[in-house]
Amino acid sequence: MNEFLAGLMAAILSLLPHQEDPIGYNGYLEADYVYVAPVSAGRIDAVMAMEGQKLAPGEVVFTLDKTQQQNLFNAAQARVSAARATLANLETGGRSEELDVIRASLAKAEADLAQAQSNLARSERLAEAGTVPAVRVEQDRTALASAKAQADQLRAQLAVAELPARNAQQVAAEANLNAAEADAERARQDLEDREVSAPVGGTVDKVFYRVGEVAGVGSPVVSILPDGPLEAWFFIPEGQRAAFGVGQAVTVTCDGCAAQQASIVHIASEPQTTPPIIYSREERSRLVYLVKARLADVSDLRPGQPVTVLP
Repeated sequence: MNEFLAGLMAAILSLLPHQEDPIGYNGYLEADYVYVAPVSAGRIDAVMAMEGQKLAPGEVVFTLDKTQQQNLFNAAQARVSAARATLANLETGGRSEELDVIRASLAKAEADLAQAQSNLARSERLAEAGTVPAVRVEQDRTALASAKAQADQLRAQLAVAELPARNAQQVAAEANLNAAEADAERARQDLEDREVSAPVGGTVDKVFYRVGEVAGVGSPVVSILPDGPLEAWFFIPEGQRAAFGVGQAVTVTCDGCAAQQASIVHIASEPQTTPPIIYSREERSRLVYLVKARLADVSDLRPGQPVTVLP
């Protein structure tokens, strides 16, 4: 039932002869259905709900194909692992294997430096004795300078490799890790959204899709009649409107059912017809107003069932 049917019934009632003291007011039972739809489009993989089935809150109603979402989630997790490893590497400096290579090269360079120093000292003694030419001394001095420069370079390289990354590099790596983790969380949520659960407890009223069909964003797959009280929607003439108020108790009856107590929760402020702006007494008698009364006990009553409401 909806507002269109309410307006249609109101129009019919407005054409009926006016009764000053009606035996009862005609109406029907109404409920607010919950329509369960996916947050993203996809092909329906399974439908667990069946019409007439009782559902508990959080119970899985249907699932969508999740192949693509699973792949995206796996890729996002891999990027998180890579970003985390990069940050850890920057925080701890070079790897131990790389440091061992630099240390070995430095040890060789220091040995070469010691040998160059020894060669220069011997050349200088021999030059003083006149047994070697002066050019030999210059060659050994050049070799010593080269060995010393090589050793100094390797010492500096080892010192840099043992240091952690600079602040700017660490900040960039941390930001990259945060972005990767955010992408992974979004991919995880998209994957979880492929399994749709009942937001409320109630009874499955209709199943609109079958397995293999594609459900669009916001397209209801299942409608649920929530557990809880129903409302009796009925119409009162303009002349009796002042006699009703929110919170007032009324009695609801129907064919083949026991009388039910209800409480008025809403009275429409506008009539359900469209008469002229200036109402004559004859026109006012045709106005009817929608009233909603909430039943205390629904028992076996169903939405759409015709009822009579007694004040």
